[in-house]
Amino acid sequence: MINNDVLRSIRYMLDLSDNKVAEIVRLPDPAFVVDKDEVRAFLLKEDEPGYLACSDTVLAHFLDGLIIHRRGRDEGAPARPVEKRVSNNVVLKKLRVAFELRDADMHQVFVDAGLPVSKPELSALFRQPGHKNYRPCGDQLLRNFLKGLTLRVRGA
Repeated sequence: MINNDVLRSIRYMLDLSDNKVAEIVRLPDPAFVVDKDEVRAFLLKEDEPGYLACSDTVLAHFLDGLIIHRRGRDEGAPARPVEKRVSNNVVLKKLRVAFELRDADMHQVFVDAGLPVSKPELSALFRQPGHKNYRPCGDQLLRNFLKGLTLRVRGA
């Protein structure tokens, strides 16, 4: 899924302003700065003038910042390195942590989106890429997860 679509979906889900998105991006590393004009450009559609592609680095900072924003900073733990490549599986993992979702919650989110997922299918999404049962998360699966999570957070 395109990083801009993920950012757009999460922004809508949580009803965040451009300034708030920029603040969340800075949370994991205050030296990494994205201003509200860049955020606005990330949120434009691909065919609109001024559109700017959201890099993996920006999305990784946003997802890590979202975890800190929703759950608070863990002062005892060392700072985690930011992912170089953000796959759909990484987005799923980060959202699971940010929203403190357990397996039953994850299943319900998929059911609410109209795409029930079995336990083995779900656990395969969270395995390491080298594992024999690893399954890459497809765009449609992530889109449905974001839709179901939006229904959960914003209400029907």
